[in-house]
Amino acid sequence: SSKIRNMEVQSADGVAVLEDCIGFSLTKTISKVEEKLKKGVLPDCQDDDIIPRVGNEMGAEAQIRFLKAKLRVTQEDLANVVFECRKKDDENQNLETRLKDTEEENTRLQRTISLQQSQIEKYKMLSQEANKKTEGLQQEVTALEKVLQ
Repeated sequence: SSKIRNMEVQSADGVAVLEDCIGFSLTKTISKVEEKLKKGVLPDCQDDDIIPRVGNEMGAEAQIRFLKAKLRVTQEDLANVVFECRKKDDENQNLETRLKDTEEENTRLQRTISLQQSQIEKYKMLSQEANKKTEGLQQEVTALEKVLQ
């Protein structure tokens, strides 16, 4: 995600160009396609022509204009995808920050709960001791009342 953030989309001669694209080399890609063609390995999708069948009747300049337009649309799509990736990356960062804050709050609350539980136990013991004293004093009062009668 940080790699996507470092990509820059610029415009050159009216065509969007993605710079610093990780691991992409047009030269390597062309070389691979040329090697496949030399070996006689054709792409699986025969219907996936870049230039439609009508393009065979077009002149070279028209084909170049068509390919440039197709390139421009593809690069605009790429720019949109990069924008969406950046947006999602920002959203993920925000959610990670919120998660971290929530975890810290949870830890703090767990400590508070633990402290309060130990105080509850302490006050329960004090209450039990006070109840025993009260019972003892009540018995004394009852005994003294019998003596007085």
